[in-house]
Amino acid sequence: MLNLHVTEIKAFVPAQDFELSKQFYKDLGFTMASEGGGVAYFHFEQVSFLLQNFCAEGLAENFMMHMLVDDVDAWWAKVNQSEVVSKYGVKLWPIEHQPWKMRDFCFTDPSGVLWRIGQNVE
Repeated sequence: MLNLHVTEIKAFVPAQDFELSKQFYKDLGFTMASEGGGVAYFHFEQVSFLLQNFCAEGLAENFMMHMLVDDVDAWWAKVNQSEVVSKYGVKLWPIEHQPWKMRDFCFTDPSGVLWRIGQNVE
């Protein structure tokens, strides 16, 4: 019998300035668990991604991450209170109700990667 159990899936998030991006994600509260070969492994509780020291032209600005959370208000407050907007000059949008039954907000990282953090609603 085949064992098709999946342990996890991670995206390789591009970074134009690897050191700056690593610090940005640490300032947001992600843990950098390991680094080597131009890749840093970040996680927050059970979710993770790989930050790569690579960014082809136009890649970051067309790259999006989505994180589903239980409390979007708490996450918006966390991002806002982390002061990454003023420290890194990134964008942070307010929480919005979406037609796909979600409340979410977006922010960018220093490379232009768009993060969408959302909570399912009825």
